[in-house]
Amino acid sequence: MSVTILYFASLREALGRSEEHFDLPPGVATVGALRESLCARGGDWTALAPGKAVRAAVNQELAQAAVSIKAGDEIAFFPPVTGG
Repeated sequence: MSVTILYFASLREALGRSEEHFDLPPGVATVGALRESLCARGGDWTALAPGKAVRAAVNQELAQAAVSIKAGDEIAFFPPVTGG
């Protein structure tokens, strides 16, 4: 089951990529589980660790960790944005 993952702003810079096509490992069916799976890569990927200030969207709708993901979804990760 493949999804597209987009990385924005400081995450894009830290990870050195703006997107990737990713085959979901067995058992990875939520935004939170995907984040943990990516974080397990280690190194710069710990920028996605639970507890870090990272927002997510699934198919351009803000999503919490418990939101389910399915084949073909577009998942975006980005830091919170403030104005001022």
